[in-house]
Amino acid sequence: MKAKVLKGVLSVTAMSLLLAACGSESGTKESDGAAANDRDSSEVFELGSEPLEITMFGNYDWYTMDRWGDDPATAAIKELTKVDIRAIDGGGNAAQRLSTMIAGDDLPDFIWLDRGSDVERLREAGALVPFDDYLDKYPNLKEWAGEDILNMLRSEDGKLYQFPNWYSSEPFGNAGYVVNKEIHDALGAPELKTTEDLYEYLKEVQTEFPDVIPFETDVSGQGINVLYSAFAEGRSPADIRIRAVPEGDVLTSIFANENYVESIEYASRLYRERLMTQDTLTQDADMVAEKVTSGRVAVYAAASPSNHARDAHYILQEQNPDAGYFYIEPIAKPGLDPDNIFPGSYEMLGWNVSVITRNAEDPEKVFAFLDWLTGPLGQSILMFGPEGQYWDGFDEEGYTQFTDAYAEDSAGVSEIEQATSSFQWNGNSAFLDNTKTKFELNLPEDQMNWATKWQHAITWDTQKDDTEFAAINPMPDSPEGIIQQRINDIFEEANASAIFSDSDEEVRAIFAEAEAQAQAAGYQELLDYQTEKWQQNLQNLAR
Repeated sequence: MKAKVLKGVLSVTAMSLLLAACGSESGTKESDGAAANDRDSSEVFELGSEPLEITMFGNYDWYTMDRWGDDPATAAIKELTKVDIRAIDGGGNAAQRLSTMIAGDDLPDFIWLDRGSDVERLREAGALVPFDDYLDKYPNLKEWAGEDILNMLRSEDGKLYQFPNWYSSEPFGNAGYVVNKEIHDALGAPELKTTEDLYEYLKEVQTEFPDVIPFETDVSGQGINVLYSAFAEGRSPADIRIRAVPEGDVLTSIFANENYVESIEYASRLYRERLMTQDTLTQDADMVAEKVTSGRVAVYAAASPSNHARDAHYILQEQNPDAGYFYIEPIAKPGLDPDNIFPGSYEMLGWNVSVITRNAEDPEKVFAFLDWLTGPLGQSILMFGPEGQYWDGFDEEGYTQFTDAYAEDSAGVSEIEQATSSFQWNGNSAFLDNTKTKFELNLPEDQMNWATKWQHAITWDTQKDDTEFAAINPMPDSPEGIIQQRINDIFEEANASAIFSDSDEEVRAIFAEAEAQAQAAGYQELLDYQTEKWQQNLQNLAR
């Protein structure tokens, strides 16, 4: 659930102009609550002691918050904490909506958005509230995230403004390959370990099951990125995200990287032989879900195939107990060490963040709620519903104690998680993962939650910690940022052209031309900048 197609994020240049237009007053503004609040600095705000309304805005075109309190989980949270959440809808154009709020000095209490440039522009304009004074008073974030994560999230002024979502100091993630069990069994359950195995299997699927898509890649060609990992030991699709590949202590060109080029040669062959979904770069999530749920997919690779495969597995098993999906160990090119192949990566910082604005009447109360929500009680109610049905209290280690109904009614548990998906702004991966795993490992295999079972068996051990590459990109309106935008454009065009090419020779010619264009656009200057930031991160992480 952590992999999303993000659109409509406010451009930093536009944000700069709007914040400047608001005048210097916005840079020094104190929230009304901060000015009027006479709470002693050591006094802790007790949630539930008074009603509290909080406004929020999700800075994504695709994001719409469900009504707070309409589902059992948030209804229970609302009753317990007396907190009501009111969302400001982006109307499908989050960038324009945020621009309007900035221009009108009408920001919500907190904003949910990507880490990086937009956060820093708001911070530089004085629109955000630092959390440092709250960390010891409301200790969940500090306890569960830890100093490494918090320090990596600090801004250049040394203060913390970002509340992370799906953070964890332990491995997590679901990237990899999922296989249709019914098709696999029908073809004799062949071994799927190498790129050669996979290719031959996909050809057999094409012959024996002509109505089935042999290799599904999810939205934006995620499965193609996963394939890159099969051609390089110790690397992950994070290289594609940062448009660079580490070599020793420097970052180097991805266009000239042999492992990457070879992976696209392989992907291009799958595409032109119609072994891969033909709308790999254009399909949407609903199209993917329909194919996976109907069982019309043989092998499915993505940043998180469990998002669709989990529900599809249960649906298919209702029709045939021997059907469903299962994860396989990561695919590797022959000769590579399979134990050093990573189809996905994670950052301890997680996915995105929440920031509290100075327009909040009482920022500390907003932080108190977010901190409570990321703690054991908040996470348990949000993910598993009101106490009493699927869970009952906490064990001696502080983890959720599940009832028999949790194992017996996996569909009901899944329904609660789906109903609260639009409220998961500060997910605590370490707590939830350990809670579910501890319970699941004590169950018979046929009663284990599908996703948790495979996380423990395969995916968590095959995700690479790439926290060291967090926040290495320049500000978009800086000289290096302008270069980066050009490199991104070159990459997107070259990548698509290469996938749709007619031969391996054409793939190599495309990337050779892209390398020349990138270097002419100042690529090395960008790589030098990213290398410096990367080395600083390594020092901060003591790696």
